[in-house]
Amino acid sequence: MNAGTFNDTSTFPDPVYKETVLRPLFDGAKDHHVEGFRLIDRAHLVMLHETGILTIEQARPIAQALEDIDREVDVGTLTYTGEVEDFFFLIEKQLRTRLGPDLAGRLHTARSRNDIDHTLFKIGLKHRIDPLLERLVHLAETLASVAERESRTLIVAYTHGQPAQPTVFGHYLSAVLETVLRDIARLEASRDIVDRSPMGAAAITTSGFPIDRELMAHLLGFSRPLQNSYGCIASIDYITSTYSAIELIFLHLGRFIQDLQFWTSFEVGQIYVPNAFVQISSIMPQKRNPVPIEHMRHLSSQTVGRAQAMLTIMHNTPFTDMNDSEGESQGFGYGAFESGGRGLALLAALVPSLRIDAGRVRQNIRRSCITVTELADSLVRLEGLSFREAHEIAAEVARAIVAIGGDIAADGYAAFREAFRRCAGRDTTVAPDRFAEIVSAENFVAVRDRFGGPAPKALSQAIAGYNQDIAAIRARMQDAQRRAQASAQDLQSRFNALLGAR
Repeated sequence: MNAGTFNDTSTFPDPVYKETVLRPLFDGAKDHHVEGFRLIDRAHLVMLHETGILTIEQARPIAQALEDIDREVDVGTLTYTGEVEDFFFLIEKQLRTRLGPDLAGRLHTARSRNDIDHTLFKIGLKHRIDPLLERLVHLAETLASVAERESRTLIVAYTHGQPAQPTVFGHYLSAVLETVLRDIARLEASRDIVDRSPMGAAAITTSGFPIDRELMAHLLGFSRPLQNSYGCIASIDYITSTYSAIELIFLHLGRFIQDLQFWTSFEVGQIYVPNAFVQISSIMPQKRNPVPIEHMRHLSSQTVGRAQAMLTIMHNTPFTDMNDSEGESQGFGYGAFESGGRGLALLAALVPSLRIDAGRVRQNIRRSCITVTELADSLVRLEGLSFREAHEIAAEVARAIVAIGGDIAADGYAAFREAFRRCAGRDTTVAPDRFAEIVSAENFVAVRDRFGGPAPKALSQAIAGYNQDIAAIRARMQDAQRRAQASAQDLQSRFNALLGAR
């Protein structure tokens, strides 16, 4: 049915639509995408001229008008009036005012708001991924440094919330670091997806004009064009991959942060947080509250929630260009970078300041008998017992020591000798001093000199490998930065050539 049948006298935009949709979209573009619009206009103009689609007589006045708009229009002071639909049409209106409709309209040859929008969003994401990646790599460097510093510092490792085995703080931090490095790899992989230019896809199917998509990708600082033009405007995996990576980063860091909260509790107390990161109760003068840990936890949770929300927004949307993935959703997602960046900065500042309370660690090791696993292992090696027999003997020793609140090294030999005789049917060959050495925390760590273990040699080799991995990440980041700078300089140079002498 023809719309004219209804005698429709309404005019665009409806006032409610203007206030609920168009104004927020305009303000979002004004806040987040002005520089992206500027770059796209300039790069597209350069490409149109260099491919012969526009002559220099056409391109030069357009370039000069774009310069004038940059100089004369203070975007920050603009208020949406509804006279134009969005920020794109505002720029086009400014061009028409300066050049007239024919010449002004030539800038939009062979492009669409579809490919422009997704290019804007990718530029916006890259400008946020890179600082987040920088903070994440800085955290990795910090963890590696502190792991090396604490490579011989004993701690109690917990499983199921209970003391399990002794290890060193550097070994624990290295486990966190390995996860961070894998998270960095996921974020780098998502950045690679973001770093493919949609420009030249136009609305859906590219263009009949002889456009140069590789040139556009280069001038805008992308590594290459995204190939399939339908996918350029439909495949939003650049969004989902980015926010999936962010969600996992902060989900994983949240578990580390929760350990810090647990280990700083009065009952455990193996980590000391310095005064610079402690707030005192307003009513209880004895309390030292390491509340930055709580702030890191809720910042991580907020970031996970915001990233997860972005995935939910994309769920069950059609495989085409659609507003669900565009302006307002993009602006919403940027909150994940803000909260995540704050959390990473705070965590990287806190970790080097942490100190292990060696006295409390010794006390917890003594009270929990967590070295008896090595007693069982040693009996297998020294006495030729099966592990199950050795485990039974070690369990009896642990029960006896816990019952008297004793120290296994000082008080456990008698119980060990009796348990050994009862289970093995003979006397042990392990002397008291050898027994004390076997059940010491230092020995427990030292004998675990296997790939990935906490002993000094194995841990030192691991940290050296992590540092190599971090250096390689740094090199890739620097390469990307150099390429972006070269692209920006090349665009400026080519645009200046269009301007010529004024």
